[in-house]
Amino acid sequence: MSHLACFLPCAICIINCILLLQVTVRDALNQAMDEELERDERVFLLGEEVAQYDGAYKVSRGLWKKYGDKRIIDTPITEMGFAGIAVGANAKLHHVPKRTHHILFQAGLRPICEFMTFNFSMQAIDQVINSAAKTYYMSAGLQSVPIVFRGPNGASAGVAAQHSQCFAAWYGHCPGLKVVSPWSAEDARGLLKSAIRDDNPVVFLENELMYGVPFEMSEEVQSKDFLIPIGKAKIERQGNHITLVSHSRMVSLCLDAAAVLAKEGIECEVINMRTIRPLDAEAIETSIMKTNHLVTVEGGWPQFGIGAEILAWIMEGPAFNYLDAPAVRVTGVDIPMPYAKILEDNSIPQIKDIIFSVKKTLNV
Repeated sequence: MSHLACFLPCAICIINCILLLQVTVRDALNQAMDEELERDERVFLLGEEVAQYDGAYKVSRGLWKKYGDKRIIDTPITEMGFAGIAVGANAKLHHVPKRTHHILFQAGLRPICEFMTFNFSMQAIDQVINSAAKTYYMSAGLQSVPIVFRGPNGASAGVAAQHSQCFAAWYGHCPGLKVVSPWSAEDARGLLKSAIRDDNPVVFLENELMYGVPFEMSEEVQSKDFLIPIGKAKIERQGNHITLVSHSRMVSLCLDAAAVLAKEGIECEVINMRTIRPLDAEAIETSIMKTNHLVTVEGGWPQFGIGAEILAWIMEGPAFNYLDAPAVRVTGVDIPMPYAKILEDNSIPQIKDIIFSVKKTLNV
C-alpha cells in the first residue's frame, strides 16, 4: 500500500508534465499563424524577411516552406508600400446603388502584416489609421478590414531611441482599431488566432524580450479551437491589498514584485490587460472594489499613456469611491531611450520601482 501511495503522486506529476507543455511565446505565435493559414486559405503573411529567412525573430519559421510564395511573402523595405498592399488585399468589387457614383469594396483576403518593429510602423501610419481603421466607418459598414498588423513593440535591449518605443497608447487612441498586447504564450496563441479571425483591423503588439520565454501550456490551450476573446483581461495572481495593472512584459515584473511583497505580508492582485482597446475597465474596477488600491505599470512614456487612461476611467467610474489612496503610475521615463545600459535600465520600470510604488500607495 505504501508503494502505491508513493507511486500515485509520481504518476500525477508525469501526467501533468505531458498535459502542460513548455512553449515559448515565439512558438505560440508561430503555431497560431500556422493553424490559421491552414484553416482559411484567405489568410496570408507578408513583411520584411518573413519567408525564406523565417522572419527577423524566427516567428514565421517553417511557414514559407509549408505554404509557399503566394501566402508567405517577402517584401521590400517599404512599410508604407506593403502595409498599403495588405489593406488593399481585403478588397473585391461590391455593387452599390448607382446614385452614389462610387465603387466600394468588400473584404476579400485576410492579411497578416508584420512590421520588423513597430517603430517602423510610423512609415505606414497613414495606411494603418486613415485606410485600415476608418474604412469600415467611411463605407457605412459595407467594407470590413480584417487585417492584423503585428510585430515587436516597446523596449528591447541596447537598441536605443529609434527602436525602443511603446506604441500602445498611440494606437489605443484611435477608434476603428483593436489593440492587443499579449504577455504569455497562452496570450500570444489565443489572442493572435482571435485577431486573425476578427473582421476589424487589429494592432498586435508583441515584445522582443518575451519571444524566447517559455510558459506552461495546457492541453486546452493547445487545441486548434482555443481562442481568447479580445477585450478581456486576466487576473494572473489573486490578492486583496492592492491591484497591479499592466500589459506585455511588464506583467512579468509585476508578478516578480508581487512575490517579493508577499514575503512581507502584502498580497497584490496582478491583472494582465491582454487588450489595450477595447479596455476591460470592468475587470480593473472589480479588483479595485476588493483591494481599494491601484498601481498601473507600463513601459511607455507617462504623458497621455495607458496608465493615465486607466486612472481617468477609474476617476470617472464607480470604483473611484472605493480607493483608499490616490492611484499611482509606474512608467518609462519621459525621454528618448538612451543607448548606455545603465541609462537604459533607469529609463524603464524595474521591480524595485513597482515595490516602492506599492509601499508608497499603502503607506507602509
